Amino acid sequence: MKTYIFHVNGMTCNGCASLIESNLSNFSQISKISASLSNNDVKITGEFGNKSPEEIAKSLNELLTSDGYSISVEKQNFYKPKWSDFKTAIPLSVGFIAFFILLQKIGVVNLITSDDVSYNTAFVIGLVASVSTCMAVVGGLTLSISANFAKEGDKTKPQIYFHLGRLISFFILGGVIGALGSVFQLGLMGTFALNVFVALVLLILGINLLDVFPAIKKLQPTIPKFIGKRVHGLKDINHTLTPFLVGIATFFLPCGFTQSMQIYTLTTGGFFSGAMIMFIFALGTLPVLALLSFSSLSIHKKAQSDVFFKTVGLVVIFFGIFSLLGAFTAVGIISPIINI
Repeated sequence: MKTYIFHVNGMTCNGCASLIESNLSNFSQISKISASLSNNDVKITGEFGNKSPEEIAKSLNELLTSDGYSISVEKQNFYKPKWSDFKTAIPLSVGFIAFFILLQKIGVVNLITSDDVSYNTAFVIGLVASVSTCMAVVGGLTLSISANFAKEGDKTKPQIYFHLGRLISFFILGGVIGALGSVFQLGLMGTFALNVFVALVLLILGINLLDVFPAIKKLQPTIPKFIGKRVHGLKDINHTLTPFLVGIATFFLPCGFTQSMQIYTLTTGGFFSGAMIMFIFALGTLPVLALLSFSSLSIHKKAQSDVFFKTVGLVVIFFGIFSLLGAFTAVGIISPIINI
């Protein structure tokens, strides 16, 4: 029984760490696993016979590469960001941001000038979340469910149950969070503080997606990692209702976008308003997740591009900055950025 530490490539959030631990748990020779986002490594204890660390890493990579991760023996002693990717990422993100501002101008979405996030805005944020690396974790769950139940010849019902459970849980639990907010009576300054926190979480998420400042990963708030591990463990239970339960459990996965919307939901002050915000956010993630479910695509094979994630990161930073400005606007500290 020996312990090895391998460097990990591809981690951007604690959801990634949970997914890596879940995948490696299928390796029979491993007895203990601990992945660390802040250190970009995974500590593995197990019996590997006379295999060298390089051979072990090669074997374990077979369980990780399909989800876009890889491990290596050598830990990076220095980091060289790929600044050249921004030549493409910046124009793409500017195009999306211009389109969003146009929607803001004509009143379709409302994120910049108010603390009241509209349903259309929640849907747009869901769309952005669905193509981020955080949502890759949920995508990995959908693909795992597809693989497990396809062996028994049932490819459609499990996916329907999964997405149904996800939408129902986001509606009900979002409503619970909204109702809790009304009980605590946050008030103007309490709402302001939560909105600022949401904006900062989005900023940290966006900067992490750029993959140029690794130290920022340590600042990303998240729920305890063991919750994510329990959610991933559900997928291995072979029962008709398993996909439905896993769909419900995704509400608790350590995804920064989901957590940001959950925190914002506290400020809605009511069951129905909180339920609808979370439900429509989940609805925004549905197109991409459904595509993954019913087409057996790999999220990382289609999205494993540095340019792609830098583009998404810049867009998320945009959401964070203007959410922050919106919070200051709501309490009258600054004037609205865009007058509709």
